[in-house]
This record gives sequence, structure tokens and C-alpha cells, in this order.
Amino acid sequence: MSLFGSHDASQGAPHSPAAASPLLANLNPEQLAAVTLPEGNALILAGAGSGKTRVLTTRIAWLLQTGQVSPGGVLAVTFTNKAAKEMVTRLTAMLPINARGMWIGTFHGLCNRFLRAHWKLANLPSTFQILDTQDQLSAIKRLMKQFNVDDERFPAKQTQWFIAGAKEDGRRPRDVEVRSEEDRKKVEIYQLYEEQCQREGVVDFSELMLRSYELLRDNDVIREHYQRRFRHILIDEFQDTNRLQYAWIKMLSGVTVEGRFVPGGSSVIAVGDDDQSIYAFRGARVGNMADFVREFEVQRQIKLEQNYRSFSNILDSANALIGHNTKRLGKNLRTDQGPGEPVRVYESTSDFAEAQWMVEEMRQLVREGIDRKEIAVLYRSNAQSRVIETALFNAAVPYRVYGGLRFFERAEIKHALGYLRLLENKDDDTSFLRIVNFPPRGIGARSIELLQDAARAAGHSLHDAVSAVGGKAGANLSAFVAKIDVLREQTVGISLREIIELVLDHSGLIEHYKADREGADRVENLEELVNAAESFVTQEGFGRDAVALPVDELRQSPASQGLDPSRPMIDEALEPLAPDAETGETLSPLAAFLTHAALESGDNQAQAGQDAVQLMTVHAAKGLEFDCVFITGMEEGLFPHENSMSDHDGLEEERRLMYVAITRARQRLYMSHSQTRMLHGQTRYNLKSRFYDELPEAALKWLTPKNQGFAPSAFGYGGGYATSRGAGGGSGGSGYGGGFGKESFASPPVPPQKAAPSHGLRSGMQVFHNKFGEGTVLALEGGGDDARAQINFPRHGVKWLALSVAKLTPV
Repeated sequence: MSLFGSHDASQGAPHSPAAASPLLANLNPEQLAAVTLPEGNALILAGAGSGKTRVLTTRIAWLLQTGQVSPGGVLAVTFTNKAAKEMVTRLTAMLPINARGMWIGTFHGLCNRFLRAHWKLANLPSTFQILDTQDQLSAIKRLMKQFNVDDERFPAKQTQWFIAGAKEDGRRPRDVEVRSEEDRKKVEIYQLYEEQCQREGVVDFSELMLRSYELLRDNDVIREHYQRRFRHILIDEFQDTNRLQYAWIKMLSGVTVEGRFVPGGSSVIAVGDDDQSIYAFRGARVGNMADFVREFEVQRQIKLEQNYRSFSNILDSANALIGHNTKRLGKNLRTDQGPGEPVRVYESTSDFAEAQWMVEEMRQLVREGIDRKEIAVLYRSNAQSRVIETALFNAAVPYRVYGGLRFFERAEIKHALGYLRLLENKDDDTSFLRIVNFPPRGIGARSIELLQDAARAAGHSLHDAVSAVGGKAGANLSAFVAKIDVLREQTVGISLREIIELVLDHSGLIEHYKADREGADRVENLEELVNAAESFVTQEGFGRDAVALPVDELRQSPASQGLDPSRPMIDEALEPLAPDAETGETLSPLAAFLTHAALESGDNQAQAGQDAVQLMTVHAAKGLEFDCVFITGMEEGLFPHENSMSDHDGLEEERRLMYVAITRARQRLYMSHSQTRMLHGQTRYNLKSRFYDELPEAALKWLTPKNQGFAPSAFGYGGGYATSRGAGGGSGGSGYGGGFGKESFASPPVPPQKAAPSHGLRSGMQVFHNKFGEGTVLALEGGGDDARAQINFPRHGVKWLALSVAKLTPV
């Protein structure tokens, strides 16, 4: 009797009492067919929310329960340790077996296990160690220093990618094609790195895969042993496999190097969704799915199209969108849950208005009983989070940046702020230490140690102690200090935006990150810092062109500047220098901006377990689901991203990314775009995303007129305007744009005007301010142009605001 039972393979599920097993209860027909597949190779196209993990786990349990395979005869490959642990946990709950001894894990985890068992044949020490990404980079830097490799011409990070890329293509140094002198040098470093790793008994992540593959390829006995052992191989997230991972699977399963399937080998089930292949930039190859069907002579393809997550309006939108991709195997998600809410589409006048609209919608959702943690904001680019974070911060809405850092906490932003802080205060030792050797300029730990000793001995700051350090270290440190001092002089008399642009250019930060293969997001974040500054000076009342003055002028008293010392400080005064409400000291735009960055960085991030809105990129959202999802920045050049729009394959990947974003939503889906957006410190006028034209009109609900703008008259304040308060209840010309409702449309708002004598405010009223958020009116005095209000803002304290200038909206 065969391992697979005595059933006819052509009949699908075997005829056995197990067919009525509780394991198979509550499976839909497609899931049941996938779980009970007979011997042979198969492809399961598992749509979003279709119960893929349940099918995989139940398939393994069914094979074990029916005696078709022993626990040691199953190999299950996942892409994350979390998925592997979840599979083991579920299996243990299903069957009385010790699943921990089974071969279930990630590619790297399973290859590590394989090499531990065959370390001698793999030419490794039994105690070989694994280098993580950071350890590998350190090892490459150490090697390059030892052999005097020019790290400016051959940056260590780029060398690391070169080596990883070669290994993932299955190429050793001798296999890499050399087309130039630069290639020859890279291959030479690759060879030296290999020798160093072998000498030290260490392997990096790519080496785990490559060495496992080579051992299977070159050792017939080992290869045939594992092909006999693993009768059933299951691979999750198959669309995310790279070339080497696919080649490794072929070696284990009985497909020859030439791609010829050898009957009698393992039964391989590949589970994946080509419509969710979004990691091409990491080496994932969606074409592996089509190759698998051809090379493994796949006769059975099962589509899991029943979605248990979303309502049909959401799924219809996803199906219609992805249907425009030509290179797909094809499937359509469906649900029995009914149409649900329509997909809401909102067009705002600006990115600030877009963010404020989202805040208002979130408040309404929370009032309706939705937990904040079930609300997600997705964006195509990390830099988009900055405006959204500011709106949430000002509205005192807790939020969490999933899989990343808040804008002002990101390393590249902290480096840029470090330069700015040192310009403002040369004695800031913390900022000095952060940027003295970033980007790298040959100032090592020993040089820093000498400088710190000299500073302590003299009682000076690090900046002032540089002259006490001699030799090469002193020369490098002096050059850095000179650069900062020159930058400081150059910032006098220019605007905050120009200061930041100057620092980004002369510090080398932009150039440094542009040389980084994965640095595009960081460059965008640095450019967004310019936008942050531009927005800040406008909202703070400095005026866009407020300039920096020499430090000694900033320290003069209000009287010496021609101001009346007895006059109450009005926070909204439109003067180049903003008075600090606490000290009365005048702050420059730069000093005020640095204070703002520190405050926003240090507050409002949700604590672990706190109910908070989730912010993330679409890439980070894969595998997650939420009751309510906002997809923001739906504009040409942003989503789809400008880097992909000229390339057919790139545009198809962007469409898959949009498909992933849509299918994260369970109950409500919002999409938004804005007529204007700040890019590189300048206001840009945008076209709405082409993806809107690929969505079914019947599933959409436009909260603003569908064709309201993008004409010259619509820019700024023009165009249609939605408000939840009816035609008369908009917020006027607030910096965030108009009201935020759904059905009625007001006439276009007008720029801020002098407040009428009857301002409509009263003590005890709740009001909203663009900068300070919500507050309570404590007192009112004066009339007409001189009217002012005392307001308590929970996050910013009590403020006196001039009503002729302040933009206040009753809540």
C-alpha cells in the first residue's frame, strides 16, 4: 500500500472515513479541494482574506491524520517566523503530535537546520555563526579597511548589496561577469569577503541559501535522501520567492537544473497570490509562479476566491482594478456578506485639508463605536506621514506608526535636525556627536575620544575644544567645525526653507542617501523636511519669507526692537520673530521650528496596547486587516509612484500595491487625493490617480464633486467644497481647508478676513485651531479688530489669540 492511500488520484479526495473528519468541517468547496488534493504538484491561488493559512495547516493535518505521510516527511516553508509559529500552534491544537520537530520554518531557518546537520559536507565548522545584516556590513567595512579599499568609490553598503545580489542569483565570484574595472574591483572584494567568512567560520543570510543549494546540487546522495524524505512540500507566499529560493525548491523536489520534472518525486503545493506580489525591489520574482506551473507540470490549479474579510463594494473595486494587469493568472474575489458601505472618495484642496478631513472622519468613526486600532491610514511614501502626524498630534488623537518611526524620529531626519541644532547652538554636544562623522568623513571613535578628553579638561564644549586636538584627527575635526561655522554664516538673512535646503545640500546627506540602494524613502523624507518647515512658518504666522537674523539681534529685548514691552504677547502676531509665550524671548524661525520638532517627536505616540490609529506604508500593511482603511495621496506621481509610471512592469507592480491596499479593509474604505501638495518646499498642482478610472463607479461614493477641480480656478481655495455643517457652517479659510462632511456643498471658501465685531464665540465654547488643536474659550475681550480670546488648549496651555488673525472653528 502506498504512502498516499489506495484512492484513485483522479478522483480528488480519497475515499476514506477521514473524508468526513472534523478537520474538514466548515471548509468551503475550494478550500476542501485544496486540503484533500491527491498526489502531485498543484498551485493554489489564494486571494486576500480567503483563509490561506487555515488551508495550509489543515492540509498538513489531513495528510498526517490519514496516514499519507509521517511528521518527518513534511516540509512547509513560510516567509516569516511569525507565520511559522502560528502554523505550528494550529497544528498542535488540531492533532496530538509534537509539531515542533517538523520541518516548518522560513527559508533561512530551514537552510540553517540543513547546514547544521551537514556542516562537514558544507565545509563549515560545526559551530558556525550567522551574520545579521548589520554584522555583515561591519565585516565588509573591516575588510575594506584592511585592504585599503577606497570607501568613497566603493561604499560598504553598496558592496553589501552587490554581494547579496550575486548570491541570490546563485553566483560565486568566479561566476560574476566583469564588464569594467569597477566590476573587477567589486568581484575582488567579494572574493576577499568570502575568504574572510570562511576563515572566521561565519555565514550571512544569503550564504545560508546558496550553500544549501550548492550542497544539494553537488551531492547526489544528500539530494536523493531529502527528495525521498520530504514527500510533501508546501510553500507559502510563493509570489515572493526569488530565483535562488525557487532553485532550492526545485533541488529538494525532484526538478532538474534544466527545469525538467522527474515523476515520482515530492508532491509540491505552491500557495500564493500573484496579485499581491509587491516586493520586486527585494528580488521577489512574480514570474516564478508561471515557471512553477510549466516546470513542475502542474495539472491542478485551485483558486480560493471566497473572501471572509470584506464587503463586496471593496472586493469589486479590487477586482476591477487588478483586472487591468495583463501578466496575471487570474481570479476574482467574492463574498456572501453583501455590498456593505460604498467606497468613499474625497478630493481636498491641499494635503493639510486632506489630513484634517481624515481626522474628522476618524472622530465620527470612534463616535460610532469603532476602536482607533481598527482604523488604518495607508500611504505610498513614508514622507506622506508627516502632514498626517501633525494633524493627529494637534487633534490629540493617539497614533502609532506601524513598522517604522514617526517622521521626526527617523534617522535621516534626526541627522538633518542635528545639523540645524548645531547651527543654532554650537555648544550642543549631543548634536555634535550625532553628525560629526555622518556622512562618514574619516573621524573615528579614537578621534572622538581624544576630543572628549580635551573638552573635559578645558571645560569647553566639543566644538570649542577642537583646536586642542592635534594630528590627522585634529585636522579632520577642524574641517568639520569650519564647515558648520561657514554654514552658520551663510544662513543669516535667508528663510527657514532656504536654511534647510542649504544644510541638506552642503552636509552631504542627500548625496549619501542617493547612493544607498534602499535610500529613496530617506531622500523623500529629507525633502519632506523642507515642506515641514514651509508649513510651520506659515501656520506659526512668521510668513513664508521670514528670515534668520544674527544671534545677537535675537537676544535683544522687545523694547530695543521697537515693540511696546507692556503690550500682551499675541501668539498669532504676523512678525518675522515669534515671541515665546513662556519667556517673552524672541525666537528665530529656526529655533521655533526645532522646538516644534522636539515637541512633536516626544508626544502622542501610542504606548503598547493603547487604542491608537495605525499609520503605515502600503508595503508594511501586507498581511494586515482593519475595519476602516484610508488610502491617501491618490495622485499621479505619488500613487502610482513617478518612478514606475514609465515602465509597464513597474505600473503593474503599483497596481498590485493598490490591490493590497484596498483588500486591507473589512468594513469601510476611504480614498483621498488633493489638488495641491507641498513637494520640495513648493506647492505642486496634481492630477488625480489613474487608478480612480479603473474602479467601478457603482461601488464609489464621491464626497466631493467628481470633476470638481484641477483647473487653474480650482487651485488654492477654488473648486467644490464639502462640509458636514451645510452651506453656512464651513470653517471658512482655515489652513486645513473646509469642512469635512458628506452630502451638502458650500460655495468656495474665501481667504481669512478681519473678524466681524460679532465673532460668534462665547465663554465655554469648544473651538479648533490649526496649530493648537481643540481648546475651550475661557474669556473674551475687546471688539472689532481688537477682539481677542483667552483659550485653554490641553496640549499647549492657555493662549491669548487675536481674533482678527487667529483661525478658529467652533466644534
